[in-house]
Amino acid sequence: MLELNDVVVEGAEKTVSMMARERRMTCITGATPSVRSRLLLAMMALEPVRNGIVSMDGEPLEQQTVALFRQMMAYVPAALKADGEVVVYEPPTVQDVFGLKANREAPISNGLLAEEMKRTGALSDEKARLLAVAVLRQRPILLVEEPDGTSADYLYRLATDGRMVIVTSTDRLILSKADEVVEI
Repeated sequence: MLELNDVVVEGAEKTVSMMARERRMTCITGATPSVRSRLLLAMMALEPVRNGIVSMDGEPLEQQTVALFRQMMAYVPAALKADGEVVVYEPPTVQDVFGLKANREAPISNGLLAEEMKRTGALSDEKARLLAVAVLRQRPILLVEEPDGTSADYLYRLATDGRMVIVTSTDRLILSKADEVVEI
């Protein structure tokens, strides 16, 4: 269980308390996309928490536990962002994925990636690729920022198959499939 207790991130007007569980899809909605994004990043200790506690199975997110927390998570950003002419994040190729030590044993090939991209239902290749790579990493916790509504059934199936899926969205299809909706 991933828990937020009275968490406040930069730009938020109120605290957020929630419990996300395995086999459930939780949707964080309301506020601005940047605040919703900051909450997902706070769950990975990549964004500071101004107030409150993030914990996993009762263990608070601290310097000693952050590496363990992150090994359990796969994160899908809303979009690739460019900083001037320099691309800050690009979708990984299969070779990039295999180049990461943690993924050398992962069962990912060009064929598997292409098939998983189709399953996502995402409208853009970029979103489909990001989501497919995260799913193929087989992490128990999937954090997805602003997925396409067309991916709602896919994300719900991932949750019912045993993952903890946490998404940020205002899309009515995503909201309708979520087991829990957290209004911020």
